[in-house]
Amino acid sequence: MSKTTTVSPPPYMNGSYSINGQKKASTKLQGGTIKGDYQMNKYEKQLYDYAQKTLAQIVPNINTFSKETLDGLNSQLAAYQNQGQQSINSMYAPLLNNLKNDIASRFGNFDNSMFLDKLNSIENYRSNAMAELAQNIMAKRNELINDELSQRYNLINLLNTLQNQSNDNALNAISSALNLASSIRNYGNSSSSGSSGFNFGNLQSIMSLFGLPI
Repeated sequence: MSKTTTVSPPPYMNGSYSINGQKKASTKLQGGTIKGDYQMNKYEKQLYDYAQKTLAQIVPNINTFSKETLDGLNSQLAAYQNQGQQSINSMYAPLLNNLKNDIASRFGNFDNSMFLDKLNSIENYRSNAMAELAQNIMAKRNELINDELSQRYNLINLLNTLQNQSNDNALNAISSALNLASSIRNYGNSSSSGSSGFNFGNLQSIMSLFGLPI
């Protein structure tokens, strides 16, 4: 004759996790599945919602510049160009005036080789300075574009960090709730075994000793 004994596992104990009296997470058994719920406060929810909404808006157009953005970049370039031209003119205008005054006082007119040679030399220097300014403007344009993109990518990283932090907080809180539920369950098992002096492990050992099926 054989005897089969079925021992049902103890029921799942619900768990909850609170911080400073505020419930943050809970776990429960529903339909054979343990489910966890994380409860954000209103400030966490505002940050999380803002991060999700803003990411959805800027990521698809991360490398696209609106008309307003382009106008702003062009305005900065125009200011940079004007400043450079004023600097060049302020440098070479006095040289031309001094040359004219010197030639006029010495020869009375500008129709001589000395004046033309010096004038050509100054003009060459000024032309080179203007060409260098044009190259600097292109470099400045690339710098402004890179700065704009860098700010956008930094914002994306910040928003992504906020989202990940919210997810980490939720996982940690739910994990704490699960651990508390497990501790309560283990405590219940220990208390039940201690009161009866008999548990499933002892039952298995005895049945094996007498050759009974487990």
